[in-house]
Amino acid sequence: MKIEIINLPKITDPRGNLTVAEQMENVPFEIKRAYWVYDVPAGESRGGHAHKRLKQFVVALSGSFHVTLDNGYERETVLLNHPYQGLLIETNTWRTLDDFSSGAVCLVLASELYEEDDYIYDYEDFLKYVGCSR
Repeated sequence: MKIEIINLPKITDPRGNLTVAEQMENVPFEIKRAYWVYDVPAGESRGGHAHKRLKQFVVALSGSFHVTLDNGYERETVLLNHPYQGLLIETNTWRTLDDFSSGAVCLVLASELYEEDDYIYDYEDFLKYVGCSR
């Protein structure tokens, strides 16, 4: 499974650093939606689903968390803890976010608007969708 961490421009300045994400430049899709997850209680996880059409670019704006990606055949976990790096999550990938540090903020840039029928919430249904028989 290909894990793609994309380094975003980091402009350092004594007054504070600045990072920018631009669609079709360092974010490899048109951004149609942005949302952020924060105040995740200790021990809780987010995600737990896959998308049929939507791609995501996930950034730890503050703090850290783990993202586990699963394509039905392989599973890998990535630590996100730099606000100048983003994780590209392709379609047909089960994702779970957990181990949020105190004060963590997760930014998600999405390639599509919200569509309920794009989500696969049941892992067994996901395995069938990607053609994986375990």
